[in-house]
Amino acid sequence: QVLLVESGGGLVQAGGSLRLSCAASKSIFNIIRMYWYRQAPEKQRELVADITSGGITNYADSVKGRFTISRDNAENTVYLRMDSLKPEDTAVYYCGVQIATMKSYWGQGTQVTVSS
Repeated sequence: QVLLVESGGGLVQAGGSLRLSCAASKSIFNIIRMYWYRQAPEKQRELVADITSGGITNYADSVKGRFTISRDNAENTVYLRMDSLKPEDTAVYYCGVQIATMKSYWGQGTQVTVSS
């Protein structure tokens, strides 16, 4: 059963924008945190941004001022708006959610490629 469905990745030129979406199944309850990670080739997975159920956000230094995370609690959906994209943003982006029991669920990942 696919619990998180991501969309919005693709190929974009440097300086361009993309918006990623991640819809979590309505069968997942008590989501306290939603987040986006990314993993570039031969690099460790890193946190890009996260957002709590109360709307508190946190960003990696490398994306501050360029990326915006938001969520729709009613739809169990998290978004990542990415502006001023750079080639170094190229990676597979994964969304995830954490519920009150601290269990986490992950999406399958979506490729973002930024050409120079």
